[in-house]
Amino acid sequence: MDIEQTYQSNIQALLSGNAPDSNLCSELSCGLGFLSDFWINHYLDQYIPAGGSKLKFVTGKSGCGKTFFLRVFEEAALNRNYIVAAFSASNVWLHDFSIIYLEVLRQCDLMNILQGCANSIIRNMGYDPAEIPEGMTFIDYLSEQSGADALTRREIRLQLKKMFMDNPLLDNNFALSCTLLTGGILGHPTLEDANRDLLLGYLHGEPGIKNTLLRSLGLAPEKLSKYNARHMFRSLSEVIRLSGYSGLLITIDHLDVLLNSSGMQELHYTPSRRMDTYESIRQLIDEIDTMHNIMFVFAFDKELLHHDKYGFQCYSALMMRIQNEIISERFNCFADIADLDDLAKQKYTAPVIVEMADKLADFLEAAGEKAHRLNETDAERLIYQANYGTVGLPRLVNRSVIEGVQEGFDLDQGVDDNV
Repeated sequence: MDIEQTYQSNIQALLSGNAPDSNLCSELSCGLGFLSDFWINHYLDQYIPAGGSKLKFVTGKSGCGKTFFLRVFEEAALNRNYIVAAFSASNVWLHDFSIIYLEVLRQCDLMNILQGCANSIIRNMGYDPAEIPEGMTFIDYLSEQSGADALTRREIRLQLKKMFMDNPLLDNNFALSCTLLTGGILGHPTLEDANRDLLLGYLHGEPGIKNTLLRSLGLAPEKLSKYNARHMFRSLSEVIRLSGYSGLLITIDHLDVLLNSSGMQELHYTPSRRMDTYESIRQLIDEIDTMHNIMFVFAFDKELLHHDKYGFQCYSALMMRIQNEIISERFNCFADIADLDDLAKQKYTAPVIVEMADKLADFLEAAGEKAHRLNETDAERLIYQANYGTVGLPRLVNRSVIEGVQEGFDLDQGVDDNV
């Protein structure tokens, strides 16, 4: 998508009550910094790059800014050399963890990651990857320098073995696949295009891959399942670290789709799939400490947290792991469940609301759209509405700026749940 298309897409998103792209969300952000800056500082800047792993939840009423928060956090991660995978529970199944893994792998661009691993090996051998002409392998470059002798080739193989095969955090099949693919990038050991496509197809779970062909490459292929997908996740996050990235951030929005019993939606979660999803999240929580340099953030409407029949409450094994044992009147940035409604009550004062509205109005007016400016009296009215209504304060501000909301306007009518 080019710049003009992105610009128009952002305008349409704002006019329809949706969150724009991550870059614009960061520019328009106001008030969220109390939480986002804390997470960025403690997790993205310190804990995750140091080898930590974390799972967080973001919740609140409809329109409280959950998707907006995810976009701000994603942009911060990208600016800190993270790989970011973002998707919605409304279009990616969550009941089988292998499906989540394959979606994340699809968004990661594995060959680009392995190029980073290859560059690391090149530097370890005393060369600068930037000096190698585009389209030329490392071994070809060495040949031009009369340096591709048997000892150098052996050193390349040893570097590959040390990086992948001797790494205890990597699944054996994943490690061997990365060894062969990275060797193909370096030019030694040589990897034919057909075998490269075969390995990538295997890692991406493509059907029809023949095990006999994989065995000929030295693999002991095992079908990807929800039982071994977390080990593959651990392997992926480790290879991402080896390639020079700070870590992997995965954001999953609209988890509250689990409450939707309509058969008209793209993905319909049956009761069994809903419970499998809760069990999958429960297992992820229990095993998160076995992973490194990785962070998960789930976002959902608050109803999912408290619904007795279909929400987290119906799966006590999960609820016991995520509920906050100590409830404080002050917003706790360390809590695993971040309630944006509580954040709004403490941090979204009238001046903050006016600043939020002015940022949005400035952007819309610069785009040639009409915008309604708010004063502190308007802001106080919106704060009151948010405290006693079913719509989050950010959405009320959005609608007020765009349409000049008057008393009695139906704020729920025709508004998406993505802001």
